[in-house]
Amino acid sequence: MTSTPADSAPAPAQRFDQLDLIAPLLMALDQVGYESPSPIQAATIPELLSGRDLLGQAQTGTGKTAAFALPVLSRIDVSRRKPQALVLAPTRELAIQVAEAFERYANFMPGFKVLPIYGGQGYKGQLDELRRGAHVIVGTPGRVMDHMRRKTLVLDELRHLVLDEADEMLRMGFIDDVEWILQQLPTQRQVALFSATMPTAIKRIAQQYLNEPAEIRIQAKTATAENIAQRYWLAKGMSKQEALARILEVEERDASIIFVRTKTATVELAEALQGQGHAAAPLNGDIPQSQRERTVDALKAGKLDILVATDVVARGLDVERISHVINYDVPYDTEAYVHRIGRTGRAGRSGEAILFITPREKRMLYAIERATRQKITAMTPPSPEAISERRIAKFQQRISDVLSAGKLAPYRSLIEDFQKQHPDADGLDIAAALACLAQGDSPLFAPPKKLASTASSETESSAKRKDKDKGRKDTHRVATSDEPDMERFRIEVGRQHGVQPGNIVGALANEAGLDAEHIGRVKIFDDHSLVDLPEGMPKPIFKQLQRVWVSGQQLKISRVGESPEPRRNTSGELPPGKLPRKRKAPSEHRKSAPGDTKRKSLKAKAASRPAKPGKGKPNKNKPKPQ
Repeated sequence: MTSTPADSAPAPAQRFDQLDLIAPLLMALDQVGYESPSPIQAATIPELLSGRDLLGQAQTGTGKTAAFALPVLSRIDVSRRKPQALVLAPTRELAIQVAEAFERYANFMPGFKVLPIYGGQGYKGQLDELRRGAHVIVGTPGRVMDHMRRKTLVLDELRHLVLDEADEMLRMGFIDDVEWILQQLPTQRQVALFSATMPTAIKRIAQQYLNEPAEIRIQAKTATAENIAQRYWLAKGMSKQEALARILEVEERDASIIFVRTKTATVELAEALQGQGHAAAPLNGDIPQSQRERTVDALKAGKLDILVATDVVARGLDVERISHVINYDVPYDTEAYVHRIGRTGRAGRSGEAILFITPREKRMLYAIERATRQKITAMTPPSPEAISERRIAKFQQRISDVLSAGKLAPYRSLIEDFQKQHPDADGLDIAAALACLAQGDSPLFAPPKKLASTASSETESSAKRKDKDKGRKDTHRVATSDEPDMERFRIEVGRQHGVQPGNIVGALANEAGLDAEHIGRVKIFDDHSLVDLPEGMPKPIFKQLQRVWVSGQQLKISRVGESPEPRRNTSGELPPGKLPRKRKAPSEHRKSAPGDTKRKSLKAKAASRPAKPGKGKPNKNKPKPQ
């Protein structure tokens, strides 16, 4: 196996236009705000463009999606709408994210089509899309293998295969599926395998299926200052702009840098902050160098308090008074995050780093925590009450400062004259009137209805969910588990069917859309198995689980203590169109996470699924929805 370590390779490209990518991709990269390639991108893209197979070892969050998507797109023939590239991912969430990345990068490639296919999604929609044709298929191994066996996915013209997070596919029991897929593909194809770790099974696959691959190993920089406190806000309940406004108003801070992804966003957000009364300015690569220098000088001199910047222009920025770094947009890789927050906590001072993430971006949060080896604490934006308290405290401090200055004689005589002219005026009322004049048009008290409207509605719906959960838990207290906030379920597949824990975990993760972190202990018996799942599981997910097949058996899941649904097919054979899948995996799987997080995540998944038409008893004269 040819080895091309990153540290011994030629000097990496500093700009994307040095990587021989096609012009439409460079336009898209400029549009999304990519200004320079990350180490994995600079090392990988030239190798894949040259047609070589590649073995890449890199953590999640290093920018590896672009590292394989950009060279694949550069070599796609858009005029031929047949699958030319296949990306295998361990989970449906990752498959969706990769497909969305392909769409972003191909924004200026008219006619390009990428199709994600994964378990838990109806076959009819996937079949319709496959008939229409796609250039790139992104999918989970089980569903891709199923379509290949059904002949609904034909890969005779495939030229590129990417195995993303191969070690995770191994851990989830998909490695046999991956090998089966590899064996069916054309021999003349380029293979890129990415894995955070290199266990023996992954090395064996690389030796067997990759042809003299280039080997790229990227170690993410993990140094973060211990004097930087890191927090994150999971963006929900209000817009990011509103959350930012609240944080800026309440936080004790000096100067701040707010990082966004695009040049356009720096200007738009800076203008919004200026409208709120902040001394803010944009900083991006389109601004002339002389103006950028004046902006930084103004920040150092205290004439500016907030910079809204992109990653590249902030490199090397050293301003001691920066107390806060706010990641308004999630960085593209963990190294960018480390560099961003390094702008605070300078010269031995303490610093604050705040990260805004959406629920879809939680993978990056976990990647950052792994790369930095530091836990990032959850936070919530300040409430209207906290904002009012902060405003009042500031106002009172202003009064104290004026009293301490002692230059009140002219104003005292003015107030004495006023009192003589208005003998009925109370002294406290006069002071209150002056305070009102001093505050001007800026409200001293945050309007609770405006600021709390989304928060109150969210709290109300949360309370309703808790009531429903409570009723559900009271009904099913027989389902117990050794782990907190988990229930024990019985599934009708066991040792006699040849099942392994990895088969069960993989099926639950992909066919029903559960994250692996939501799956607890799996115990296998002769004719059934027990699995721990989050307490209070929503009905839509529970129904989906009942339809899942593993090792030729339908799960027929039920809570421990309840009777499972009777099998219609007592022979245990698959129904027409179903195919058995066997996977190798360790003998036992353990995974646990806080119960509240599991329930919220599961309910979010259930809520995101399209509602089934109609309620109550089904109409027998109508066809069942596909």
